[in-house]
Formats: sequence, structure tokens, C-alpha cells
Amino acid sequence: MPNQDTINRFYRAFQERDGATMSACYAPDATFRDPVFELSGDRVGLMWRMLTERGKDLRVEFSNVVADENAGSADWQAWYSFSKTGRKVHNVIRARFRFRGGLIVDHVDDFDFWRWSRQALGPAGLLLGWTPMLRAKVRKQAADGLDAYAKK
Repeated sequence: MPNQDTINRFYRAFQERDGATMSACYAPDATFRDPVFELSGDRVGLMWRMLTERGKDLRVEFSNVVADENAGSADWQAWYSFSKTGRKVHNVIRARFRFRGGLIVDHVDDFDFWRWSRQALGPAGLLLGWTPMLRAKVRKQAADGLDAYAKK
């Protein structure tokens, strides 16, 4: 299945911190959503390039890759130090994809934001990680970080 190959290529590139190859797996009009980012077009690939470039201790594993001619999914995990706090994070993610012409047109990553925030932010994440206020703050900081990276 070509779309299963695309998912495998995407995550192998992630393991190698190759943001350019990850970006090449997306259609020009692709969208990406997770609890932190909501992106479209060039910004999807830009996010992966930023994360792979900054993730000096990033480790990624993936499994359960399935796909047909239109859609696919995978489970993946990432271990890394969160850049703002230096705290160690182990994130467990379920990815869903839609494809067109062998490229990803829609990518949704689901993970437990409160679990992530407890690891990444420590006590603040434990106390406030379930609140829309903290999620909005993290989303704004992530968008600002991506904007700054884009200007480089």
C-alpha cells in the first residue's frame, strides 16, 4: 500500500530527525491538528523541521501502521526534553491520516494534554493542565515559536 509506505517513510524520517523528508510527505494544502498546533499549508512542514531541529535528545518509536487508499493511522511515542523547562517528556500519540495522490492531506495527532503538561510543565501542568486557559497559553507560545522559527 503506497499510503502505508508514506506513513512509514514519515516516521522513519522523524526517527532520523529529518524534517525535510517529513515535510515532503505532505500535500501543499495539507492540514495538521493536535492539542497544541492547528496548521495548514507550508506551516505543517515548518513545524516538523523546527521540532526535529530543536529536539536534540528526541527519540521516536512507531507501530500499528495501517492504511488504505484514502486513510491511515499509526501509534507513536516520543521521548524528549521540553525546551521551555528542560523537563523530560514521554508522549503517547495516536495519529490519523487522510491521503491524496500518495501524500498526506490531513493529519490529526491525539494525545492526553494533561498528561503531557504534567511532564513538560511540572507543578503548573499538574494543577492547570486540564484548563482551557493553560492549553490556550501553550498554543500561543507554540505558534509564537513557530513564527520566530519561520523568520530565521
